[in-house]
Amino acid sequence: MAIPKILGISGSLREASFNTQLIKAAIASYGTADVEIADLNLPLYDGDLEAKGIPEMVTKLGAQIAAADVLVVASPECNKGISGVLKNALDWVSRVPGTVFIAKSTLLIGAAAGRTGGETAYFMTRNCLSQLGAVVLATPAVLVAGVHNEFNEDGTLKSEQYQKSLDNAVISLRNVIAQR
Repeated sequence: MAIPKILGISGSLREASFNTQLIKAAIASYGTADVEIADLNLPLYDGDLEAKGIPEMVTKLGAQIAAADVLVVASPECNKGISGVLKNALDWVSRVPGTVFIAKSTLLIGAAAGRTGGETAYFMTRNCLSQLGAVVLATPAVLVAGVHNEFNEDGTLKSEQYQKSLDNAVISLRNVIAQR
């Protein structure tokens, strides 16, 4: 089988983002893969801007999603909801011709400072992805709570429990790719 293409989409722009680290931990758990991490530093969605033409960065993101075998999406929680960064990216990509999310297998994970690990954002993101046609993998939620205390300096998870949950979720990615 060819090496699978995995696209990581982090709902955080922060350079040291815990959600980006969680994506990287999932990909490390997966093993050998052709990996890209999407750049969501996009202009705010604006119908007037869209009328002038979809920005090149948005078109690139749509092409990355279309080309990926699977997606790993990590959503932080902002004020008990989906991050503006992630929602903006989903809104923009929904305007790209070709409905790039249709039937795209997606592992959804999340990390947040609070004690629920971003559960509300997780379900909001799941709903948004489903509306776009993505197939969000049916796995127990991997939600890292109190995230500021959960990563080692090298970006690995400290907790065996969180790592085991992530490893189990990654098995779903393997199964999806194996069926292709």
